[in-house]
Amino acid sequence: MTLQIITRGWQRSIKTILPLLFAISFIIAVQGNNLISAIAQQPRQEIRGVWMTTNDKDILRDRSKVADAVRKLKQLNFNTIYPVVWNSGYVMYPSPVAQRRNIQPFVYRGLEGQDMLADLMAQSHRQGLLVIPWFEFGFMAPTTSELALNNPEWLTEKQDGSQTSNSAGGEVVWLNPFHPEVQQFITELVLEVVTKYNADGIQFDDHMSLPSEFGYDPYTVALYTKETTKAPPTDFKDPDWVAWRANKITAFMSQLNQAVKAVKPNAIFSISPNYYEFAYKNHLQDWLNWVRLDIADELIVQVYHPDVKSFMSKINRPEMQEAQERIPTGVGIMAGLRNRPVAIEQIESQVRAVQEYGLGAAFFYYESLWELTPESTENRLSEFQTFFPFSAFRTPPQIPRRAANFTPPLPPKPDPKNQPDLPSNNSQPLPEPTIEEN
Repeated sequence: MTLQIITRGWQRSIKTILPLLFAISFIIAVQGNNLISAIAQQPRQEIRGVWMTTNDKDILRDRSKVADAVRKLKQLNFNTIYPVVWNSGYVMYPSPVAQRRNIQPFVYRGLEGQDMLADLMAQSHRQGLLVIPWFEFGFMAPTTSELALNNPEWLTEKQDGSQTSNSAGGEVVWLNPFHPEVQQFITELVLEVVTKYNADGIQFDDHMSLPSEFGYDPYTVALYTKETTKAPPTDFKDPDWVAWRANKITAFMSQLNQAVKAVKPNAIFSISPNYYEFAYKNHLQDWLNWVRLDIADELIVQVYHPDVKSFMSKINRPEMQEAQERIPTGVGIMAGLRNRPVAIEQIESQVRAVQEYGLGAAFFYYESLWELTPESTENRLSEFQTFFPFSAFRTPPQIPRRAANFTPPLPPKPDPKNQPDLPSNNSQPLPEPTIEEN
């Protein structure tokens, strides 16, 4: 009798509890699916960056101005700063490498004698912002710099023997990216920044390249002739000649990436070139191959076009979509220049466009965000608040480690019937750069 009473009691309890258990299970299942769906729909790391150029030196020298800049950027939900460290043949920090190379008789310091780069990094990291130092001039240098004057053998030239070209930085010369001593020098500077500072990575822009007119210096001519058994074409846009030089730059960038990752595995190897067709054909910069070969950890393509149609055509390219599937990808947006301010309406339309394509954004440059503008500072700040309403936190460990791996194509076998004479020159070429095959 007692057993029957207990059994009936359990049955009534189960009938009462069962709907409640079912409801709880349903809620858990729905919430779990929503969580899984939310995780699956999370976008790749969104780049929200700004470059700090030599025009921002007045800010970088003053600790209080740095603090104000970092605070504003944090409030506006930016997450990355790209400060210049290599410009006009000089570095923006105390550099034993520059002193040892005898290329810089002075040191840039802040108003209190502080290391400007170290100060910016410390203040930015306290606010949770990444700092990725930017090698702005790449292989480019002013004609009057100690770097160019003291190392004439490092310079490349055009067919007519001239060594200069005009750029946004004025009249410049170009370091020979195929020369082993140039490669060693650039590597030393890069590793110095990566190891001396708590940098989150390193960035190279459209000047980590070579204008396609160059490459006719004695060293490069001899190297090309040795590998191909023929002299360089007189047409500097010859496809094979372009590819040979572009592959050499790619090989160096792969080596540089591996050198950086050897001392700092989580360092972000960032690139900021021009749109691909221009970069490859005119500057021998095969950045799409850099992405495919795991040389680049993030990509920001400079698209400084005021025309909406032109801007859209550059950001909606197949190579942009391919890069976006592999690494964090963004677009460089012009916020203004000292002598050419940009209206906030243009900036807003471009920001909305890149966001529509799921791309990040980086602005050139800090001072032009809300200073030197056609609108008031308050108006610009108010508009920028609408661009990134929610934070997008980034850390280097979030980016998957990528092992750069470039195996250069083998040179063609010499044809005994076709052995042209080497171009005559008074100096003997240095040993050719060695490329490690993996």
